[in-house]
Amino acid sequence: MLVILGIIFPFAVAAVIPLLYRLVPNRHIGWFVAAVPLVLFAGLLRILPRIASGRTADVTVPWIPEAGIDLSLRIDGLSMIFGLLITGVGALVVLYSIYYLSERESLGHFYTYLLMFMGSMLGVVFSDNLMVLYAFWELTSISSFLLIAFWYHRKGSRYGARKSMLITVFGGIAMLAGFLMLYAMTGTFSIREIIALRPELSGEALFIPALVLVLLGAFTKSAQFPFHIWLPDAMEAPTPVSAYLHSATMVKAGIYLIARFTPVFGGTDTWFWTVSIVGTVTLLWGSFNAVKQNDLKALLAYSTISQLGLIMSLLGFGSAALSAGTDAGKVLFAQAGFAALFYMVNHSTFKGLLFMVVGIVDHELGTRDIRRLGGLMTLMPVTFTLAVIGSFSMAGLPPFNGFLGKEMFFESAVDIGSGNPFAGADVSVLFPVIGWVASVFTFVYCTIIVYRTFLGPRQPEKVDRVPHEAPKGMLLPPVILGIFVVGIFFFPNLAGKYVIGPAMPAVFPTLAGESGLVPEIAAWHGINTPLLMSLGVIAAGAILFITLRHWRVIYRVAPFRWNLDIVYRRILGVAEGGSTLLTNRYMTGRLRDYFVYIYVFFLVAAGSGLFLTGAFKPDFRMGPVAVYEVAFVLIMSFAAIAMPFVKSRITATLLNGVLGYSIAIFFIYFRAPDLALTQTVIETVTTVLFLLCFRFLPEWKPERAPARKKIFNAIIALGAGALVTGFALTVRGYDIFETISGYFEDSYTLAGGGNIVNAILGDFRAFDTMLEVVVLFIAGIGVYTLIVLRPRKGGGDIEGK
Repeated sequence: MLVILGIIFPFAVAAVIPLLYRLVPNRHIGWFVAAVPLVLFAGLLRILPRIASGRTADVTVPWIPEAGIDLSLRIDGLSMIFGLLITGVGALVVLYSIYYLSERESLGHFYTYLLMFMGSMLGVVFSDNLMVLYAFWELTSISSFLLIAFWYHRKGSRYGARKSMLITVFGGIAMLAGFLMLYAMTGTFSIREIIALRPELSGEALFIPALVLVLLGAFTKSAQFPFHIWLPDAMEAPTPVSAYLHSATMVKAGIYLIARFTPVFGGTDTWFWTVSIVGTVTLLWGSFNAVKQNDLKALLAYSTISQLGLIMSLLGFGSAALSAGTDAGKVLFAQAGFAALFYMVNHSTFKGLLFMVVGIVDHELGTRDIRRLGGLMTLMPVTFTLAVIGSFSMAGLPPFNGFLGKEMFFESAVDIGSGNPFAGADVSVLFPVIGWVASVFTFVYCTIIVYRTFLGPRQPEKVDRVPHEAPKGMLLPPVILGIFVVGIFFFPNLAGKYVIGPAMPAVFPTLAGESGLVPEIAAWHGINTPLLMSLGVIAAGAILFITLRHWRVIYRVAPFRWNLDIVYRRILGVAEGGSTLLTNRYMTGRLRDYFVYIYVFFLVAAGSGLFLTGAFKPDFRMGPVAVYEVAFVLIMSFAAIAMPFVKSRITATLLNGVLGYSIAIFFIYFRAPDLALTQTVIETVTTVLFLLCFRFLPEWKPERAPARKKIFNAIIALGAGALVTGFALTVRGYDIFETISGYFEDSYTLAGGGNIVNAILGDFRAFDTMLEVVVLFIAGIGVYTLIVLRPRKGGGDIEGK
């Protein structure tokens, strides 16, 4: 019950938020919303012992069983980790937002979007069906777009929202193609069943393409190089959004996807090298670029990119366990996967804490620019303490949980560098080297956060507000996260045993039950390589920080000043310019041109398909033809030929009516009274509407078109008519397959409908009919909106805004 409630509950509350926002004072709406993640978090904690014991919580609701799509939801150890992060951090973010956002903000919209995102993320991590997972995956992109663009009056917010949408949706579509390939190989959308069929997949031709496409979805969502460029621009969102989406949830969706599909694609060199190399490059590139940032949120954005790369590389290292030669090697490499999950939890705590600290600084001083800050330690002592906890944890210093995670990363990088089971293993010795260099830059930018913001001289002339400590309610969420940062350091095995450990069988199902799969976590392992690497990071990082102003000029030297944003903007500019040019060429405002495009495409595409494939085999056999049939054909031919030559709209309308009503008569003759009735009604309504509109149209002056244009029009018209006739004659003699009419004739047994036409529309084509109704509904909403939100006289704001 909790599984499906966890998804429905946020969406249900989001649906009533607009009404509640009008009934309850603004300052109370956040307290109501906070109950949603709190209730779900408590529910997950309640079943945590059950999940920790190796059991799962499952529920399946039939949705489209004929297509193999069911609302199949499952909570196992892996989804439990993400569920706790989504709900736990979500509750703290909602509490933080109550004090951060002004009552003048559109809080109804904000909390609606936030709950939509929360429900979508829970849907992603709880889904066992690929199509359901994809649906929720794209809902996270849509809801995050709305949250990033919450301050839509800012150009940067709109740009960042569009950028994140384009990149993540591109990855989502690629992922969907990969899912369809998996279905083509396995015949199922169930993730569990696909994992069970893993031994049979490696030889399939679609295996590697599916692997690459799934990775594209994960890399775009988790801001991996070169798709990381959307994350810094997404920082235009309100700080609560950044603390939630870009540290604990949305960017972790790609991490979840990699972990979930490691049993499917892991153990192959393509998966190992792609995930490991992309993660390591992202780790180094993000940390290197974070040092040059002057905006605190931009610095945290690049640090998030870097830390996500670290987690991704660990998952890549861990996938080697599925192809290691010895049991000891399998367990050793699998511990890299354990380190990835452990570090992901740690990252969510200290990065969410740091985003909230930066939000407090921005909220109280009105700026995030490091060049205008300094000397805040004595004025904001609690915020300073929290900044030290979060920054030093990210830098990998004790006594904070980041130290444990960084040590495990160093250990895994060294192990994979010395015992890689894949071809080309010599290159893997670069992993610990690159990881160490990236950690040095991490130490530098963490020191910048603390020193440049809270230490050093004050610059009161550069800020507009008098610095003071934040309200207690705003401090409470980061304080709770700070307690977790310190608490996990002293009690790491509680998280390792009851939260991380149960997820290991989901990532490495073939190693389930192996001893040592869940390692004992300790802060002190003696003098070893990871410890020496950490000491080296501190020494080198301190030197680089002290000499920062001397070597920072390197960022102004090519290629370090080059930016992938330039490539993105160029591609977008070319696409927009090209589409504008093309649109201006074919959108002439003349119906004649549009019909030419349609019919020429029809003639080329359908005609070439008919003749080049050899399918054109007309059947000219004719049965008895009644005299009145010939008469009506002649009448229709006369009306059609005469229509282009008449000089009056009314005459043309009447001739068009002759065609329509004649078709209705043929329907009656061929025993299709429903179609005849429908045709008669439509023809009558159309004729009446034409006549009603004539009074609003200017006088008709027939176009004096040149002869060549008239000849071209005639050729297209005759060609289209001849092609349709050719299709009709071909289909008439096309009896390779058994006719489907017999199936529909049994409509009473199959659908309980005595009328075949109604049964086809209402049952056999129900999905298509539903979509048609939805299109009409959306069009109606558009018309209503244009009428209600009409501009006021004399300009100004839109009515009803």
